[in-house]
Amino acid sequence: MMTNIRVLLVDDHQVVMQGFQARLDNEKNIDVVATATNGAEALKQAQLHQPDVVLMDISMPEMNGIEATRIFRRDFPAIKVLILTMHDNREYILQVMQAGASGYILKEVSAEEMVQAIEAVHQGGSYFCRLVANTLFSAPIEPQSAPQPSPVIALSRREETILRQVASGKSSKKIALELGISTRTVETHRQNIKHKLNLNSTAEMTAYAVKENLI
Repeated sequence: MMTNIRVLLVDDHQVVMQGFQARLDNEKNIDVVATATNGAEALKQAQLHQPDVVLMDISMPEMNGIEATRIFRRDFPAIKVLILTMHDNREYILQVMQAGASGYILKEVSAEEMVQAIEAVHQGGSYFCRLVANTLFSAPIEPQSAPQPSPVIALSRREETILRQVASGKSSKKIALELGISTRTVETHRQNIKHKLNLNSTAEMTAYAVKENLI
């Protein structure tokens, strides 16, 4: 029997947090096991309740979400951190990724997408809403520069398939089973994809796939 996903909700705005908790309470496969109003309190609640996923804002008193994420990755590596914030600033997104968060969504996303993000990171994948992915990979357009083809064109059909699977939150083992190839072959393809697209992590692969409308 599949157990529900245990979620710790962290936000310093009480009304906002109550709204998100009410939204998640309607989901049959998600249990909000605790709440916190800052990063330091979140770490204490994580010790007590052992959640599967921490849904956390960035701007909070005492300890912000970025600093808390770093500590979660160090002290609670099994707990996935999903950032839920109003900030779509590229600097924030990069800092969160470097800190070790598994995903980044904005507070304006639908209830359905929020649940989808929680499920994706719980399964070991990454999740970025489309606006965040677009912000992450946006770059100023140089004047009088010729349009460049999408780097996705450089991928083989198999590599593009694997990129889609990775971005959907599937592990290398699961991808290998579905495609009828070895896990080692999948890992080799993943490394080739990173090299061709100049990406450094699964999170960046996921955000890139979202930005390029591959999923």
